[in-house]
Amino acid sequence: MGSVLAGASVANAETIDIGIGTQDTTTNTVTGGIVIRQLGLLDKYLPHTGKYKNVTYNVTWQNATSGPPITNGMIAGKLQIGMMGDYPLLVNGATGHATGNDTELVAVIAYNAFGGGNGVVVPKHSPYYDLSDLKGKRVSVPFGSAAHGMLLAALQSRGLPDDYFALTNQSPEVGSTSIQENRIDAHADFVPFAELLPFRGYARKIFDGVETGQPTFHGVVIRKDFGQKYPEIVTAYIKALMAANDWVRAHPVQAAQKIEAWTRVNKEVAYIFLGPGGIDTLDPTIKPRWVAALKTDYAVLKKLDMVKDLDIDKWVDDSFVREAFKETGRNYDAQLASFSNYQVQGTDAVCNAPIAHPSQAGQIWVDGGGVASFSSAACTLEGVNRYRAQGKKLDAVYLMDSKLGVKVFANDAFYTVGAAGAAKPAIEPFLLKRDAQASAKQSGAQVVGYAQALSAVGNGGK
Repeated sequence: MGSVLAGASVANAETIDIGIGTQDTTTNTVTGGIVIRQLGLLDKYLPHTGKYKNVTYNVTWQNATSGPPITNGMIAGKLQIGMMGDYPLLVNGATGHATGNDTELVAVIAYNAFGGGNGVVVPKHSPYYDLSDLKGKRVSVPFGSAAHGMLLAALQSRGLPDDYFALTNQSPEVGSTSIQENRIDAHADFVPFAELLPFRGYARKIFDGVETGQPTFHGVVIRKDFGQKYPEIVTAYIKALMAANDWVRAHPVQAAQKIEAWTRVNKEVAYIFLGPGGIDTLDPTIKPRWVAALKTDYAVLKKLDMVKDLDIDKWVDDSFVREAFKETGRNYDAQLASFSNYQVQGTDAVCNAPIAHPSQAGQIWVDGGGVASFSSAACTLEGVNRYRAQGKKLDAVYLMDSKLGVKVFANDAFYTVGAAGAAKPAIEPFLLKRDAQASAKQSGAQVVGYAQALSAVGNGGK
């Protein structure tokens, strides 16, 4: 196999080609690609001493909408670094090994420990509210994607046959149009589309990947020969990724606005994933739980004869990310053991209370302004009424799902409202109608929509 430098030796190399395959519209990969590129972070960390003293770097960025084209570029030797979701990562590793173009998983970009980010949506006014409603219906998914894997795992966990749906292959772009024009009954997709399509007003989510309980993440793969030849460059890339993560956490509103400008994914959708308490956690460590999840995912694909052989333990290489932590003075083992995300904080100006329980917090993004935080769903809804009374336009209202624990758009949620007469009615938001109905059945509460939930609270007046 030819060298990635096509004849230049390390000692006197003038140019090193670094091809990076990105997924700019896949929101939980942005810190591995578009953020690094736009902020110039890779240039900050690439080595220029020792064997790299006289080197010129030729960095190219190739954007794709899914993992398979990136894998193709890596196998062809045109890309040295790539990023993709869990199921495509496995195909990447297996394909590389089978063709003599071995790859390695060297870092994680973002994860949801329970499967959030993947989801199934139906047209806005569809009569379907559950996967079981879709028997024999037209369902599309990008084949080979993390969402495809989620769908297969969901069917297997429910004991349903793999042909339960009339499943077809559609890219996120085609699937989005098909939902909008009612050409299909449902579309399964990865981040951000199961949030993006409902936010844009023509879809409703009926299944969230969290229901699988199976971790999902996007990670970074490299060509193994490139990593062996230039380990310092791989470490530099991961340091740039970590700096991008730090920037998003330090400036979540600005980051969401920039991501919209760079990718056209609405800022409100970028924020629901990457803001405080968001669906995804930015963390480059390769946790044992992720390796175990990959083995479970691999079994799903292997059962359907959709993947070649792969020794996952040999394919995973955390030496580069460990070195990046060491060089930046961070404790890898401490972060490896942590599953915490940064959370909503501050004081609730409507209910005059500190935000003591982030899992119950809400936020309102005021048009032309910042994001205000609230201590509970009821206080958030009171804030909505207050802002509306002041004539303010709201870009988004966020709440935490009472069962699934993921951030949701308030206007798409279902609510249980306790008996009238209480000073502050007990209100709980749910992404899924069936979860709200199950809770109401136990508590005797009423299931209502967003407008009724707003009517059930005051306007936050003093």
